[in-house]
Amino acid sequence: MGELVSQATQQLSQLVREEMKLARAEMVRKGKRFGIGGGLFGGAGVVAFLALQALVATVIAALALVLPVWASALIVCCVLLAVAAALAAAGRKQVGRASPPKPERAIDSVKADVAEIKERAHR
Repeated sequence: MGELVSQATQQLSQLVREEMKLARAEMVRKGKRFGIGGGLFGGAGVVAFLALQALVATVIAALALVLPVWASALIVCCVLLAVAAALAAAGRKQVGRASPPKPERAIDSVKADVAEIKERAHR
């Protein structure tokens, strides 16, 4: 009986080690794919940014057909600054909602658990 328990323990230990190796290999493979995907997303962001700059230049050139170039550039600049201000205000509002940066519900839950454990320990 003791030998069977020893073998079962050894086999279980070996199984856990093999599963950990498999999990590690899988995570390495997935990590590489995430890295490549992130790099491709970054490249797409750079190209999209360049396209946006070209679009802004196009809008300035189109407005320059009816206005002086400096006025066209000033109008486009003011519109872009207004959009940036609106995005910054929205971002600030979202950050304000997230403050303080701590998991308040989880902390409250842990405090309740500790209080429950203390109460049961005193019984």
